[in-house]
Amino acid sequence: MELKPVHFIGQPVQVEYDEPPVLEKKPGCPDRFIYLGQVYTVQAILSEWHDYHRRGRMSRNMRPEHAAVAERRGSWGVGQDYYCVRTQNDQIFDLYYDRAPGSVDQRKGGWFLDKELAYID
Repeated sequence: MELKPVHFIGQPVQVEYDEPPVLEKKPGCPDRFIYLGQVYTVQAILSEWHDYHRRGRMSRNMRPEHAAVAERRGSWGVGQDYYCVRTQNDQIFDLYYDRAPGSVDQRKGGWFLDKELAYID
C-alpha cells in the first residue's frame, strides 16, 4: 500500500511541544498541532526530510563552497523541515516548518499543515 494525498490543506497551524525545542530554527517535530480549533496529537513520525536549497536571489548571495555547506545543514531563514506524521486518531498528515521569517515581528518562521494522506492500494 502507498500513501497518497487525499486533501490539500496548505494552512498555518499552531504547534505544541512537551519539551521546548533546543534550537529555534530546527525545532523538530511537534508533539501536537492545532488546526481549526482541533488538537491533533502526534503518535508517530512516519518520515521526515529537509529542504535547505537556496532559491532565487538567495542562491546567488554565497560563495559556492559556503552554499554547499548551507544546503546540507541550513542557514538562517532558508529552507523547510517536513514531517509525515500519524495522529492519535490514525489520520496521516504532512506538516512542515518554514524557516523563512514571516515579517519583522515574526522572525522565527512558521508551521504549516500541508496535506492529509491515506493508504491507497
